[in-house]
Order: sequence, then C-alpha cells, then structure tokens
Amino acid sequence: MTDAARVREGRETRSRVRAVIVVLVVALFLALWGKDVPIWGGCTASLTVCGNVFSIGIFQGMIIALIALGYTLVYGILQLINFANGDVFMLGSLLAYESVAIFKAAGLPISGAAPIAQIILWLALTLPITMVLTALLNAGIERYAYRPLRRAPTVATLISAIGMSFILQNAGQKVLGASPVSLVQGSSPSILSSADVFVLFGEIHIKFSHIFVTAITIPLLFALVWFVANTRQGKAMRAVAQDREAAGLMGINVDRTISLTFLLAGALAGGAGLVVALYNGQAWWFYGTPFGLQAFTAAVFGGIGNLKGAAVGGIILGIMISLNAYYIDPRWQEVVVFGLLVVVLIFKPTGLFGSAQSERA
Repeated sequence: MTDAARVREGRETRSRVRAVIVVLVVALFLALWGKDVPIWGGCTASLTVCGNVFSIGIFQGMIIALIALGYTLVYGILQLINFANGDVFMLGSLLAYESVAIFKAAGLPISGAAPIAQIILWLALTLPITMVLTALLNAGIERYAYRPLRRAPTVATLISAIGMSFILQNAGQKVLGASPVSLVQGSSPSILSSADVFVLFGEIHIKFSHIFVTAITIPLLFALVWFVANTRQGKAMRAVAQDREAAGLMGINVDRTISLTFLLAGALAGGAGLVVALYNGQAWWFYGTPFGLQAFTAAVFGGIGNLKGAAVGGIILGIMISLNAYYIDPRWQEVVVFGLLVVVLIFKPTGLFGSAQSERA
C-alpha cells in the first residue's frame, strides 16, 4: 500500500469514526430528552400524524429530486451551478397555466369538474409540450449564454447564470403578474382531487394528488438513470463528465453532449414545474427561487454530480421540510434544512453519495 493510499484510508477511517460518534451522541440525547425535541417528541406521541406528515414530505421530495437532477447533471459535466434551472422550472408552471387558458378558450375548460377524458387529453398534450419547450430553452441558454464563456474565468459563467435567472424571473412576472395565479378560475374545483385513494396501515392517507406526483416523477427519475447508464449518449455524458478533453480526443462530440445534458435538465425542470402547478393549483413567477434553492441544497446534500445522491437528497429534504412545517414552524425551514446540510458536510464534505475528485487542469 502506498503512502497516499494509507493517508486516504486513515482519513476515511477517521471520518467514519466521527460519524459513529455523532450518531451515538444523538441517539443518547433522544433517549434521555427526546420528548422535549419538537419533531422526535411529536412523532413518538402520535405515529399516525407523523406518518401522514412523513408521506407528504416524500411526495414533495420527489418534485425537489427532479429539479436537483438537473443541477447535478450540469455540474457533473461543466462544474457549473446553473442558477437558471430553478427558473426554467418556474416556466413549467407558467406553461401549465397558459395551457389551461388555451383549452378554456377552445371550449374545453380544465378543472376538477371536467370529464376525466378531457383532463387526460390536456395532460397528455401539455406535459410533453412543456418538457420539450423548457428543454429547448435550457439548451438555448447553454448555447448562447454559457458556451461562449466556457474558457473564461468561472466567475464570468456564474454571473451569466445569475443574469439568466433574473431574466427568466422578470419574464415570468411580466406574464403572470406579481401574485400567484390559480390554474382554475372562479369556483371550479381544483384539477387534482384531494380525496383519499386508499389508506395505508389504516392510518396514512394517500390522496389522488400524491398518486399523480408519484406517477409522473418516478418514471422520469428511472428513465433518466436508465438513459445515463445504458445508452450511447448516456455513456458519452459520463465520459465528458470524467474528462472533457480526453472524451473529445476519443471522438465524442463534446458540444453536442453538453447540449443534450441541458436538454435533459430543462425537460426534467419543466415537467416538475407542471407537477407543482397542478399539486398546488397555481403558478407563480417566484417559484424558481425557493424550489431552486431547495433542489440545489438537495444536490449538494446527496453529493453533487451523483444522480442517486440528488434523488435521495431531494426526498430527504422534502421529508425534513414537511416535518419542520408541521412540528416546528415554516419560518424555520431554512435554519433546519441548512443546519442539517452543514452537519452532513462537516463529516462528509462530498455529500452522502459523492466521491472526492481531483482538480481538473
């Protein structure tokens, strides 16, 4: 074993020991004073309520995971935080709103009172069109805002990403107005029913809106993982992420591969935006900021550049947000989320599933 390997193994061992110590300390603390800790005490007092809050967090986390995958895909290839990704997500909700308006103008109003076949037709048309439009927009942002700066200092690309974020936010505000707008106008019921579909273990209520979120997000998550792992273009993406220059020398079209990455990230963000618009029943120009921040945090939490890490990080973050909102206070959301992130990064700086990478020349 080389000296470098011994040093690496020693660091990993010390990191694992610190993690075990922290877990033991937390377990001892909860055993002695757990009833006084808001989330732990609340869950132990009523497992029924805790189970319902937990399940809501899982469904919210699925949406965050979709957006986080876009951040981690782009970062894995360019080492760039695409801040505009959250606002591309916001445009997904805007397109859902505009689609409902178009159908209403065509004499096919979309609401909870509409025939189920009409709603399915609207969704079957709106979801793919939204994903295609947001994918093309994201690829256009890469082509005209990022690619000319690829060899410029990192801060130049970062400023360009922030600038694109502000441009998209203002475009969304111009179309939607300053306040959130309901997808369904008047007294019509929401598109997604809030009725229970079934009850797990006799206690945990699974609603139709939860089934809808799962039916859209899970196939998209698995489709992306399969695409990256098994297709030729997916392998090209992994090669470019590992070494861009070497991949180019081996005949891979680097520019096309990067554009494909932005296409995928934009499609996922747009699909997530439509899901959120239906889940919340409204569109809002400011959606990109809170959801984008949560998704970026989830990507870092899970290990940025790692697809599995982004998905797991998003779901964990959704659960923490839901538990905090019910048991503590929604105003403490950032404190709880970022406090957890800081604790994880102290003991594992690369995130839950990330691995250390050497600096690229």
